[in-house]
Amino acid sequence: MAARYKKGQRVTIMPAKGQPASPRDADIEAYIGQSGKIVDHYWIRPGTKVFYIYTIRIGDSKKEIVVHEDEIEAHIE
Repeated sequence: MAARYKKGQRVTIMPAKGQPASPRDADIEAYIGQSGKIVDHYWIRPGTKVFYIYTIRIGDSKKEIVVHEDEIEAHIE
């Protein structure tokens, strides 16, 4: 299974759908609705399923956050 998003792609930070709130979710709350650019992505395989996580540079700043694949969507201009 390939990553859904690629390095350099613009994305928008979104809350994960269908998941209960957790302390980790509070970390991205301030960035929901903001767009950024994918700087890098990684995968982990805890068992048989592959999960992708992405490093996103927010807006024009140097601020970078790490999000799960279900917390972003392609940015539509």
